[in-house]
Amino acid sequence: MGLHAEDLRDLVDAVFEVDSYQSKMGEDKDIVTLSFKVKEKAAATDLSNFLEKGYEYILDADITPGEQSDGKYRVFVELERNKNVPDQIVEIMSGVSRLSGNEEFKFRYYKSFKSHSVDEETLSEVIPQDPDSYNISIQENSLNNYKEFFNKSYVDEIEMNENVLTVKKKYADPLHFEFVDFGDTIQKINQINETFDVLNSYPEIMFLTKYLGDYNICKYGEKLVFENDNKSLIVKRI
Repeated sequence: MGLHAEDLRDLVDAVFEVDSYQSKMGEDKDIVTLSFKVKEKAAATDLSNFLEKGYEYILDADITPGEQSDGKYRVFVELERNKNVPDQIVEIMSGVSRLSGNEEFKFRYYKSFKSHSVDEETLSEVIPQDPDSYNISIQENSLNNYKEFFNKSYVDEIEMNENVLTVKKKYADPLHFEFVDFGDTIQKINQINETFDVLNSYPEIMFLTKYLGDYNICKYGEKLVFENDNKSLIVKRI
């Protein structure tokens, strides 16, 4: 029996990732990968089958063999990297929206901190559509990747779920942050209106420095700013 509208209601995460995982079908510069988080294995299998059978341009759709560290399953989709990709993703997400009952999906490119709306114009701007553009984009966006940003840290695992960044370290409780903003340090610092409070924030900054590693950390009101080279991540502690 096929899937019907809203059969996967509340089972598919509202943010999916593009080009965050390696392709099985070929070189990453030639293949676009989509990754969906799904709460149940049966639902992940249903979504994978729906996608692979429902769209002839999908090269492959598959699920992770087991549960991930966050208790969810991933569905991977592979498409040929070409100028048709933005339109194809819009069409795919129209189907996923009907199944999930969610009309507000967003995508995150290459494990970026920021998520984007799913429309053809934005997809065209963000996703490289040929091998040369892909190579340039990956080089330029390395620190935009939430895992690469913490390349100097002592932590063991970093996850982004919706708008929540979770940092995990062995023998310590995980830390949870609400994502606020990310970008060039000078620009982002100038946009903060809150006051920099050295005295009251010092104990928390010392704790975070010991937990995360060698980062310049400042606090403005409730906003924490983590700096790596010329990039800054702005979050709030949850």
